Amino acid sequence: MLQLEQIKEILAKGNILPPANFDKIAKEASSLSKNVEDYLAEKKIISTAGLYEKASEFFDLPFINLKDQNIRKDVLLTIPEPIASTHELIAFDSNTESISLAVLNPSDLEIFEFIKKKTGLEIKLSLTTPESIQYGLKQYHKSLEAEFDSLEDAVGQEPSGDEDLKKLATNLPVVRVVDTLLEYAIFEDASDIHIEPEEKEVNVRYRIDGVLRHVMTLPKNIQSGITARIKILANLKVDEHRLPQDGRFKISNREHKVSFRVSIIPTFDGEKIVMRLLREKAQVLTLEQLGFQSSALQAIKRNMTKPHGLLLV
Repeated sequence: MLQLEQIKEILAKGNILPPANFDKIAKEASSLSKNVEDYLAEKKIISTAGLYEKASEFFDLPFINLKDQNIRKDVLLTIPEPIASTHELIAFDSNTESISLAVLNPSDLEIFEFIKKKTGLEIKLSLTTPESIQYGLKQYHKSLEAEFDSLEDAVGQEPSGDEDLKKLATNLPVVRVVDTLLEYAIFEDASDIHIEPEEKEVNVRYRIDGVLRHVMTLPKNIQSGITARIKILANLKVDEHRLPQDGRFKISNREHKVSFRVSIIPTFDGEKIVMRLLREKAQVLTLEQLGFQSSALQAIKRNMTKPHGLLLV
């Protein structure tokens, strides 16, 4: 969604609502635990569709309604559903040179860079509405649910045998989801990936800068496939569910070489997976890149020139 400051600027530039009045409206919405966009529509200041049309003018981007688009399945699935849902964007068209995305927040530059690297295509942005994004996600669910349901059909009932699990691990939706989880973690410079099964869903968290952050929620019916896929990558026993297991695997390409240390622990709702990411060609950082404040940096450099003594900051 649009950020508060963005909405404030858009309404002011469009001569719809002065900044001081917007601050008052935003405060009222917060006190009522309401979304500012919805509250603006409720107060009949501007509809949600009208706001995003004005936003498209503000950002100088085309405006699109996904309900008017015939989105091909292969284009839609270029962006995995967890990424599309988390970042509120839909791929609706593509060719050999570019991919067109309908977005709510054109300032989400990191995810656009990730998609560009993943697809090798230039990104073309169009602004749309939350209702339009929800429509796109429904199309997503129709396509992905059919594929996820095929996981169970492909191996019969609940997979348990070694061959059934290996077959499940090679299913295209499972491979795509696992590959995306690993690629996105590398892109976000995460140090750990936590895949945590719960009663009705599977949560995925990355540790970034020492903090565990929720990044996506996956459907429960692909839990077995994801676990089996990671076990195969780490050369572990796919049919062992009662004992903890540890393994490792590596991903190498032109841009990076990353080793993954894998730990799998049985829990009540399934097997929890924790992966530690180790960059094999870690960059040697300068003192400036380590982020010292100016005064501390000067003290370090000053003390480094001394021929003896203790370095204190």
